[in-house]
Amino acid sequence: MSRLRRIAALIAGDQTVDGLTAARAKELDASVCQAIVKELDINAADLAPVCRLAAWVARAGYRLPIELFTVNYDLLLETALELLRVPYFDGFVGTLKARFHTELVEGTPGSDAESVPAFFVRLWKLHGSVNWAWQNDRQIVRLGQPVAEGAAAAIYPSDTKYEESRRVPFVVLQDRLRRALHQPETLMIIGGYSFGDAHLNELLFDAAVRRERSEFIAFCYSEIPEALADRASTTPNFQVLSGREAILGGVRGDWKPSADVPTDLWEQDQFSLRDFGKLTAYLARSAAREPEIDAVLRELIDGAVAKRNANTGGGDNG
Repeated sequence: MSRLRRIAALIAGDQTVDGLTAARAKELDASVCQAIVKELDINAADLAPVCRLAAWVARAGYRLPIELFTVNYDLLLETALELLRVPYFDGFVGTLKARFHTELVEGTPGSDAESVPAFFVRLWKLHGSVNWAWQNDRQIVRLGQPVAEGAAAAIYPSDTKYEESRRVPFVVLQDRLRRALHQPETLMIIGGYSFGDAHLNELLFDAAVRRERSEFIAFCYSEIPEALADRASTTPNFQVLSGREAILGGVRGDWKPSADVPTDLWEQDQFSLRDFGKLTAYLARSAAREPEIDAVLRELIDGAVAKRNANTGGGDNG
C-alpha cells in the first residue's frame, strides 16, 4: 500500500511506474483497504473482552484519565465504550465528517492546556482506523461507519509505517504516546501487542529507561519476543509475563505456582492473564462497582457467551 500511495502521489496523467498510472494505483489502494475492512467486520466478534476493558476504564477512578493506545484498525474499542456509555475522546470533533483537532490532543492530562474533561477516556489509534477516510488527499476525517466501497481508508498496514506515519494525525498521536509514557510514575499495561513495530518499541523502551519510577507490564500470549526479553532483562521496571515464564525486575525465570493459586490466574499449567480476555476480566473485577455498568456488561457478556455456545456447541473459556 505504501508503494501504491507513493506512485499515486509522484506521477500524473499517462505516466506509469511498474505499469501503473496514478489513477490505477489509487484504485488498487482502495481495493486493498476494502479487503481489510471486510476482514475487520466486528458483527460476528466476541465483544466480551473489550466490554470488560471498557467497564474497567469507566470505574478506574484514577486522578488522571486513562489513555488507551491501539494499533488496531477495527472499531471494537469504540463499540465497547459506546455500549457501556463511557464518554471518550479520540481527537476528532464532529458527527458526519469529524475533523481532527491537534490542539485538543496536544494538551497533557492534568495540565492547564488540557481542554477535554478529565472523565473522558482517551482513545488513540496510532495506525489509523477503518472509519478514517482521506478528504481531498490531504485531510483525514472520521466517519460514523467504515469507509464506503471504492474509498481508501486512512490506515497503514505496511512495512514502512514509520515513514508513512510522520503525517498528521499520526505524528500527533505518536507524540501523545511519547508524552504519556513520560508522565511521572506512569503505569503502562501492554496487552495483545507482539512488539512488531520498531518505532513504537523504541518509545516504550526509552521511556522505561528514563522513567525509573514508572512501571511497564507486558503480557505475552505465547513466547516472549527475544528483542523484548533483551531489553526487559536490563530494565527492572519493565515486567514481562507469559504463560510459562516471566521477566520480573530484570530476572527471567519459569513460573512456579503455589498449590492455592487462584484458578482465574492459573489454568492448564500456564499463567492465564497472558490471554487478553482473561486480563480484561481480571481488570474489570478489580475496579469499584457501578450497578448500572454491571447490568449492561452482564447482559452483553451473557449474549456473547450464548452466541458462541450456539456456534460451537458449548464450552466457556472467558
